[in-house]
Amino acid sequence: MLQSQEELLDVLSNIGIKYENHEHPAVFTVEEADQHHEGIEGVHSKNLFFKDKKKNLFLVVTLSDKPVKIKELAKKIGAKSPSFGKPDLLMEVLGVIPGAVTPFAVINIQDQPVKIILDQDLMENDLLNFHPLVNTATTTITPADLMKFMEHCNQSPEIIKI
Repeated sequence: MLQSQEELLDVLSNIGIKYENHEHPAVFTVEEADQHHEGIEGVHSKNLFFKDKKKNLFLVVTLSDKPVKIKELAKKIGAKSPSFGKPDLLMEVLGVIPGAVTPFAVINIQDQPVKIILDQDLMENDLLNFHPLVNTATTTITPADLMKFMEHCNQSPEIIKI
């Protein structure tokens, strides 16, 4: 399981993904992260980790400023009564702490399947920004490279309009 941004950035480089990494103070919410976007091109994300009553796991990635209605989202993604995954489950499955949830964490998925949902509105942008497994940096990549990374991690995300 990868724990450091250095390990993740090495993987990105090794599979031919160009990125730009920006260090900043630790952030735990979208609102806190908004204070550190200056000089970073591209859109920023909101990353939601859910578990439903059938114990299915979901990672939903959307635009940071997009309001998300959980009940409507649940219907779209096929989740039955979803609730946010607890910090211990988040660490066990994705290897990250709250505030550092990121689609890059799919590299840590091993035994428990996670349904990855990417918002179509997010994927229509030229540059995307995500935490590199830690909440003290932001990494910029293209949507095509995000898909290349997902493929490298044996993940097939669903792209839907949220």
